[in-house]
Amino acid sequence: MLKAFRNALLIPDLRNKLFITLGLLAVYRLLNFVPTPGINIDALRGGALDNGVFTLLNFISGGNFSVFSIAALGVIPYITASIIFQMLTSIYPPLEKLQKEGQEGTRKIARYTRYAAIALGAIQSVFLAIALLGNVLKPGWNNGPFFWFIVVVTQVAGIALVMWLGEKITEFGVGNGISLIIYAGIVVAFPGALVQQFVLINQGQGNIFSLIIYLVLLVIAIAGMVLVQQAERRIPIQYARQVRGRRVMGGQTTYIPMRLNAAGVIPIIFAVSILILPPTIIGAFPNVLWLQSLSPWFNQRDPRGLIISTLLIVAFTFFYTQITYDPRRIGEQLREQGAFIPGVRPGQQTVDHLQKILNRITLWGALFLGLVNAVPQIFAWITNTGNLPFVFSGTGLLIMVGVALDTLRQVESQLTMRHYEGFVSKGRIRGRGRSF
Repeated sequence: MLKAFRNALLIPDLRNKLFITLGLLAVYRLLNFVPTPGINIDALRGGALDNGVFTLLNFISGGNFSVFSIAALGVIPYITASIIFQMLTSIYPPLEKLQKEGQEGTRKIARYTRYAAIALGAIQSVFLAIALLGNVLKPGWNNGPFFWFIVVVTQVAGIALVMWLGEKITEFGVGNGISLIIYAGIVVAFPGALVQQFVLINQGQGNIFSLIIYLVLLVIAIAGMVLVQQAERRIPIQYARQVRGRRVMGGQTTYIPMRLNAAGVIPIIFAVSILILPPTIIGAFPNVLWLQSLSPWFNQRDPRGLIISTLLIVAFTFFYTQITYDPRRIGEQLREQGAFIPGVRPGQQTVDHLQKILNRITLWGALFLGLVNAVPQIFAWITNTGNLPFVFSGTGLLIMVGVALDTLRQVESQLTMRHYEGFVSKGRIRGRGRSF
């Protein structure tokens, strides 16, 4: 692996991409020092973030919410807008037609998604200004329309800047820009969260042995996540042999790789976005008791909220996999290329065969993601470790491992294209694999 890192730095094009990625992530981290006008940061940290949902929002924004910087909402509005448009492309014919137009249609959908993210960010900013920020203002500031306008303008500007940074990382850097922005915020918070746990133990609010056992289990969980993220089912395909003059074309045997977790880290990010949106709106109506009673259902530190988040992750894993991996399209491509799956008739039977395998492996991948999301917090309750920082939660671990592996895959593909050895051993067995 060290040799692969050295090779990555020796290739000028790849080295430039890595430096661009790190530079743009550094710019995002600098936004943490640009606060929204009128906010008393000490008062905000003093008690407003005790709500588990706002703590989750601070976790996803990489600490920007704790100072309510111009990037306090981070990428949440953009992710929420992406979920909405991905759903609409499946049920709304004009958008579905636009998606099939190729690169131009994808570019238009991306533009609509950005507009929707700005609109959602403006709405969330208003609700946050009313529900949370009215009690943490500096002297001389009033919680009224002028302050709301300031919050909306600064947050919309921050959302637009974060989206721009994410797109530039994706275009000129390595990895998915939006995912890397979330990843950077989690990694930065990791050392501080670990120190905080030892401070609490020193104050008699925890057990050192429970924490050590928990950290050992985290390492085991991370190893398991890496194995699941790398696992794939290989479906053998055979190309028909064709005779053209004196030449024999085709006849080769290869395979279609189907990953156990084809959706990657996207379902976790989607689930977190959904968990954050309702409580933001609920907080704007503190006197409506029936709305306030719904808050625990969106707090991952509450058993009800943990159940909801786990179910959301499982559901989004199925949803996103079905959108990104279309068996019918793969069946058509095989037929056009003169390929077939041995023992399966081309056409509808091939589509049904691929769909059956996809459903099986997606089920196991979704259940694993849901299990990893729930187990760390359950173990913390059992061992009386207390409420874990979100960086140690299953959600945080899944995002860190998933984004890191996706980025390494992209770096490895760049190395492979240039005939360098990558991070994963090239001596893997190319067998058919076992059925799930």
